[in-house]
Amino acid sequence: QVQLVESGGGLVQAGASLRLSCAASGRTFSTYAAGWFRQAPGKEREFVAALSWNGGSTAYADSVKGRFTISRDNAKNTVYLQMNSLNAEDTAVYYCAARAGVVRTREGAYDYWGQGTQVTVSS
Repeated sequence: QVQLVESGGGLVQAGASLRLSCAASGRTFSTYAAGWFRQAPGKEREFVAALSWNGGSTAYADSVKGRFTISRDNAKNTVYLQMNSLNAEDTAVYYCAARAGVVRTREGAYDYWGQGTQVTVSS
């Protein structure tokens, strides 16, 4: 079992940066791929970024490429999402997810989910 807890969300102005963290419990987390998804009001949850257990493979949604960076520190059982140049379209609840196996962008491929952290970007 893996439990995930997100933190780092908040209210920022357009152009600002935020770093989200996802702290995991479970000694096997370092062997799991991890991903970030987001859900804006009135919209379905969408893929943002993902990386493999060792960080060697990553994937990003086109809308965040060049602005967001996903990383992990397996010694700390933590995954990060560095978000730069935020804009109003990035406003959403951000969820961390984990899965055994390779990187996937499909929501249904993930087995474990956090409760989410709100990111609000004012324009």
